[in-house]
Amino acid sequence: MRILFLGTRHNSLSQRLQVELEERGHEIVVAEVSGGEAMEAAAQAANPALIVAPMLKRAIPDSVWKRWTCLIVHPGIPGDRGPSAIDWAILDGAAEWGVTVLEARAELDGGPVWAHAAFPMRGVGKSTLYRRETTQAAFDAVLRAVERFERGGKPARLAADLRRGSERPSCRQADRRFDWKEPTARILACIRSGDSAPGTLARVAGESFHVFGAHEEGLLRGVPGALLAQRDGAVCIATGDGAVWLTHLRRKDGIKLPSVQVLGDRVQALPESVLAPQDAPERATWQEIRYRECGHFGLLHFDFLNGAMNTQHCERLLAAYRYARGRPTRAVVLCGGGDFWSNGIDLNAIEAADDPGEESWRNILAMNALVREIATTGNKLVFSVLQGNAGAGGVTLALAADRVYARAGVVLNPHYKRMGGLYGSEFWTYLIPRRVGEATARHLTDSLQPLGTGRAARIGLIDAAFEGDEVVERVLRIVGPELAGHRYRAALALKARQREQDELAKPLDRYAEEELAEMRRNFFGADRSYHEARRRFVWKRCEAPVCDVQETKALA
Repeated sequence: MRILFLGTRHNSLSQRLQVELEERGHEIVVAEVSGGEAMEAAAQAANPALIVAPMLKRAIPDSVWKRWTCLIVHPGIPGDRGPSAIDWAILDGAAEWGVTVLEARAELDGGPVWAHAAFPMRGVGKSTLYRRETTQAAFDAVLRAVERFERGGKPARLAADLRRGSERPSCRQADRRFDWKEPTARILACIRSGDSAPGTLARVAGESFHVFGAHEEGLLRGVPGALLAQRDGAVCIATGDGAVWLTHLRRKDGIKLPSVQVLGDRVQALPESVLAPQDAPERATWQEIRYRECGHFGLLHFDFLNGAMNTQHCERLLAAYRYARGRPTRAVVLCGGGDFWSNGIDLNAIEAADDPGEESWRNILAMNALVREIATTGNKLVFSVLQGNAGAGGVTLALAADRVYARAGVVLNPHYKRMGGLYGSEFWTYLIPRRVGEATARHLTDSLQPLGTGRAARIGLIDAAFEGDEVVERVLRIVGPELAGHRYRAALALKARQREQDELAKPLDRYAEEELAEMRRNFFGADRSYHEARRRFVWKRCEAPVCDVQETKALA
């Protein structure tokens, strides 16, 4: 069935729906639209059997929904109406939330319901709930709605007691406002309701900022509102009954950056609360990179905001990896974070630099150093376990390991060119083709299409994908027997022979030289496409009115 996706942005949720529906044989046409005229043009051009709006901030005009069945994915429970569904759920302390798929009508969010799915709430930010629980519930509900439509069915008949939601207005800054004298739980809810957009306004060091990345601190205490410590770019602020860490701040009309960088001289004398990756604090706190051991395994977790890895992140992660590599274990398991594995270089940090070209260069060299260290590890087996989405250099980072596993439902974007034709590095010209071959590697990097875990496993880009959230534990159980005596020694010997053969065929450093020659042209050449694309991405510039239609061509 031909399905048109209408969306303000083709985001992580809509990409998950795209790859899952394509897995089931549907043809998906994606249209990023900014207004009613663009929606009408996209519908006319696609002439679909069904329209689905996974993430749409504008109402679908009646010229469209009266002609085609249009299913709206609303991130709220049945009966909920309004643009700030998850925001209010977090602020209200809801124990359970959900997603409703309803048919477009003149009354916003007031159409008949085709399907809905529920999930328990967690004490995390809005963006985390959106990328995990909301996306999974949307997949479940949309799949049932599409199947119902395909069978010629009608909207579901909901019992009155299932329509527990109500109409709510847009959540404003006044609704998120808090005082640092209030309890930590209340402050966390206010900040998390606006994370990652639009952020929550708060006073920090005498100035108003949009604040992001709030994490409870269980030990440090002080006068409410006072800055207590800094760690790896974040600052700790006292609350009425404890303290919280804030990883990022944004000035009005500015961009989101690490808190210490934004505050500048005001935190110069702030004490450093050092927490090494191998430290295992028994209190609640914020730890961006964590290392722990489980039998023969060394597990390295790294959780960077939005999966963006700036130069300092890469350097810290490289140091942590070298520590893990030197431990008396037999395998290193790269676990990434829950929201994202990695999305490669940090475009916000680059945009904020005095010389974005030079910072781009430093960032990609730091990424390359990390990838090279993993790819040339000879004394251990290395496994990547993707619990969250990955893009660009983040995909290549995962492929540097000996084996790659993923949580089913993770979305991969193994390409760079959407960022103004960026060529890409991180040894991708070696790591991707060695798994899928040259032709498929070119398709993956040129098509600019998201890739689901099912197809990624079939073509050999990853080794396997597993359902559920306990994917790390499952990988440990599966590969554990391989770390015993002779099997382990044989695996290391095979790995060494393969690396030697690859090096003889073409030295690893030559791949880097060729990639970096292209990247140098991207960063410093006359063609400024990369810099313009980066600025549009970072500053969320919208062209007026647009209708970007993409017909997907998936791999088998």
